[in-house]
Amino acid sequence: MAIASPISDIRAVQRPRLPLRQRLVRTGSLLASDLLALGAAWQLARYLNQFYSPVPQPLVWWTWLGLPSLFWVFTAVTVLLFGQCGLYSASGKARDYLRAGRLISAVYLASLVIAYFYDPKLDAPRSLFFSAWLSSVALVIAGRLGVHLGLDQWVLARQPVPVFLIARASRLGRLSQTLGYRSRYRVVGAATAVTASSDEILSTILASRPAEVLLEDVPDSELSSSLYWRLRAAGIPLRLLPSSREMLYRRGLPEVVAGIPTLYIETSILQTLDYRIKRSCDVAAAALGLLLLAPLFAAVALAIKYTSPGPVFFRQERMGLHGQVFQVWKFRTMGANAAAQQRQLEQQNETADGILFKIRHDPRVTPVGRWLRRTSIDELPQLINVLCGQMSLVGPRPLPLRDIAQFESWHHIRHQVVPGITGLWQVSGRADIQHFDDAARLDLHYIDNWSLNLDLDILVETLRLVLFCPGAY
Repeated sequence: MAIASPISDIRAVQRPRLPLRQRLVRTGSLLASDLLALGAAWQLARYLNQFYSPVPQPLVWWTWLGLPSLFWVFTAVTVLLFGQCGLYSASGKARDYLRAGRLISAVYLASLVIAYFYDPKLDAPRSLFFSAWLSSVALVIAGRLGVHLGLDQWVLARQPVPVFLIARASRLGRLSQTLGYRSRYRVVGAATAVTASSDEILSTILASRPAEVLLEDVPDSELSSSLYWRLRAAGIPLRLLPSSREMLYRRGLPEVVAGIPTLYIETSILQTLDYRIKRSCDVAAAALGLLLLAPLFAAVALAIKYTSPGPVFFRQERMGLHGQVFQVWKFRTMGANAAAQQRQLEQQNETADGILFKIRHDPRVTPVGRWLRRTSIDELPQLINVLCGQMSLVGPRPLPLRDIAQFESWHHIRHQVVPGITGLWQVSGRADIQHFDDAARLDLHYIDNWSLNLDLDILVETLRLVLFCPGAY
């Protein structure tokens, strides 16, 4: 009997479609950042401890580039662990900053056990150990945040990513238009979901040479499974636009009960300890931010006061956690009678479904207000709401009561978490999102996949958007 070649297995995948140069730049940048951060951490630790607790001479087997052998052992183990855990890959794993910190901590803690068995009387000074450990964690995370900030902008500045769309016929035009607002993507082909598994469509996809296939509303599991494996064999990544039900499935733990595959869904989504850490970071960051930004607040207040009549701050009722209404703080960016004028401007609303109110060239915005909006400085007073516990740094944006009145029932799921100054919706499209359903799905994705690392990633992306100002008005 002939033995099938391993290549015939549908799980075999060809080379990934991500350009080699882009992969090398991403991996090389992260590796260089980690090496520089670890080296800087050890140099800082040696400088702080050289006068009273230097590295014992028996532990300095050799010195290279001014750093002792102990450093190179720690660095080699750390880099190997990072590579094994996907922190140098092109996937989202590379953005797991907290995991990077945990791996560094694991290396240092493991060294204590190894040192004990090697020679209980000979180990690195505790002051050197803790200073190198903590500074390594801090500098590596900071370096990776900076690298991703620069790489994201570099990718956006390059040629658009070709994408092939598969969805219901009624959704293809809307999805294509939505992607058109994002300069990173260029639609090179489209097909309806009911024909997605046919040989003709697969040939069309391969001829279009897309970097990704974007898929929504596949009719059944057989179709999606077939399409997934065929695209995977061609080395083409597949992106799914999940429905609310599929997001619920993501929370399930696969289990076989009585020979039946099931998904066990736990009642708790957010881990209590992580949420307490989030709240503590919110309070500390808001207090520090208000203190450091006080001179900027004063300058903005003077600019608003002397360029247009009316108060410096704008306060508006918004809906927050569990439907509670609170007053959100912002710098005033419009004329004093903006609320009355909005009723006259409703017919000029540019959003497709009318739930949100957006006008790209809103006549109510003052010259100073336009600059404040483009830089997002007008949102900074919401640090006051964060201190009061009404908001968080990251979360679904609280919306005016006028918008809430037009919600569908499933939209209110976003009110099950504390709203934020910035969120996944803002960093995924900002003002370019035309249908609130798309924004609501992003909020649901955030709630379903919440983690401290996701919050940190959103904050970094927010910083990039603020610096380069795409889509803000």
